[in-house]
Amino acid sequence: MGADRILAQLLGSGAVAGFAGGAASGLLTSKAGRKLGKKALNLGGVAAVGGLAYVAWSRWRAQQEGAGATGGALDAGEAAWLLEARRAGFLPPPDLPAEADVLGVALLRAMIAAARADGRLDGREREAILARVADLDLGEAERATVWALLEEPVDVDAVAAAATSPERAAELYAAALLAIDVDTPAERGWLGMLAARLGLPDELIAALHAEAGVPAPGAPAPPRELARV
Repeated sequence: MGADRILAQLLGSGAVAGFAGGAASGLLTSKAGRKLGKKALNLGGVAAVGGLAYVAWSRWRAQQEGAGATGGALDAGEAAWLLEARRAGFLPPPDLPAEADVLGVALLRAMIAAARADGRLDGREREAILARVADLDLGEAERATVWALLEEPVDVDAVAAAATSPERAAELYAAALLAIDVDTPAERGWLGMLAARLGLPDELIAALHAEAGVPAPGAPAPPRELARV
């Protein structure tokens, strides 16, 4: 299905920015998500999202155990942190591509559901999004996958159902967080529901927000940028 490649394109392409129902100007990924850009394109989307969740998880665990904060694995040598993330259960083994694809689809579903949390998809928006998807470096089958996920109902329980382990729960939340700028009540409310369904502790949620560079729940929201005229 190529879910890993789709995820990498959504995170790494400058052509995709800020999809939300009611705003046909973009497709997906927040400012935080786009920071993964080249990392996602070089390593794959699953590795980029899993790596971010792994770093946040590691720092949270270190705090729980009273140890010093761990270093940023995403800045370490690629082979080193990929190996550690796999050992910790955040990435499937390289010889199980089908498992990686299942994870990739789950992360995509989380991103798209979060991005649609504050609006609906009307005819004009569908046309604009389809044009954006066509601009991505994807094959026809991969574009069809994106479109099928966009057509799915926004269902927080369906997203949370893929959390087969605490590590997967952290990754799903990270993926949703990377899809939006979390600057509307609907987005904040949807993320809160997802965190509750996933059973994530508040301290881990805060660590995921910190790693993504997004204000944690309860923190004052930054002022929205004025549109240029």
